[in-house]
Amino acid sequence: MNHRVCPWWLGYLLASPVRRLLQQSEEVVAPYVKPGMTVLEPGPGMGFFTLELARRVGSDGRVVAVDVQPKMIAALKRRLRKNGLLPRVDARVASADSMGVEDLGGRVDFTLAFAVVHEMPSAERFFAEAAEASRAGAGLLLVEPAGHVPPPKFAAELEAAARAGFALQERPALRHSQAAFLTKT
Repeated sequence: MNHRVCPWWLGYLLASPVRRLLQQSEEVVAPYVKPGMTVLEPGPGMGFFTLELARRVGSDGRVVAVDVQPKMIAALKRRLRKNGLLPRVDARVASADSMGVEDLGGRVDFTLAFAVVHEMPSAERFFAEAAEASRAGAGLLLVEPAGHVPPPKFAAELEAAARAGFALQERPALRHSQAAFLTKT
């Protein structure tokens, strides 16, 4: 499958105040993230959602942010440090073919897959790894940009998620996006 990863320098735009005018990170994650949770965030970029996730999990929670681009992770760590949130986040560089989260086995409470699955070499592999890392009943919010991911491809991602053991719970309405909230069975 052909896939293209967002270039690292675009991360500055994706984490900019301009984006906050168009999309509120807290509105996206608030219904799903509570204090003390362990959250997996693949493809965090420079942390548009990561900072809000870290605030919401609190000092007793943890966010595991994985990205294939070392420059994204370095910038993310700088932003976390500046905001006093670095101790709550395990920011990791992943390989191109695996998130490298085997150590999380069954401990993740929520996964935020925001505009990232279409960039993965294999949706099947992504959902299998997310399922392995997640506890029973854990949530996964899958969001893909409507302009990049046509409905048939989003449907195929949902099918891959189902094969990995995620059940569709709802289809939240998010502007300019296709979204699905799933839980691990």
